[in-house]
Amino acid sequence: MNEPPRRRSPPLPSPLQPSPSRRLDLSVQYAARAPVLPSRAQIRLWVRTALDHASEGQKRGGKITVRLVDAEEGRSLNHAYRGKDYATNVLSFAYEDEAPGVSPTPSSLIVGDLAVCAPVVAAEARAGNKPLLAHYAHLIVHGMLHLQGYDHERGKGAARKMETMERQILAALGYPDPYQE
Repeated sequence: MNEPPRRRSPPLPSPLQPSPSRRLDLSVQYAARAPVLPSRAQIRLWVRTALDHASEGQKRGGKITVRLVDAEEGRSLNHAYRGKDYATNVLSFAYEDEAPGVSPTPSSLIVGDLAVCAPVVAAEARAGNKPLLAHYAHLIVHGMLHLQGYDHERGKGAARKMETMERQILAALGYPDPYQE
């Protein structure tokens, strides 16, 4: 005789696993060779801290790819997407998870890619006498803020707000103020 299917109770949330809204799906791609590149664990920490700090106290999740690129790929991407024929330090590509035209809320899932040009980061760190990993942290935090809607090119007020966020996040990570000369 066929028994009716048993209903299963939903699994209890595990304190060791983040809730779906806080889940971070992070892909780190190493498409550049350099003597020093940040580890996946370092990048995860920087991305997670930027997500948590910029989300107004709510825990935000994301689907993020961080790709460390060489100068040729950096230049190609900058030319294709910004019309500028040189490699730049970081490019951010945000993909809307919300309906078109709807601004993300602090609890929205952030979906996007960062392309970080390793040779440009190294050259800038040398020129500015900055620790290399601190500069990587700054640029990944900077890119993550762009993915969350911050934009320093929207005027002086927006630039100050974004720089303040960067300073706070980097201080929380134990890095010096990237704008201090």
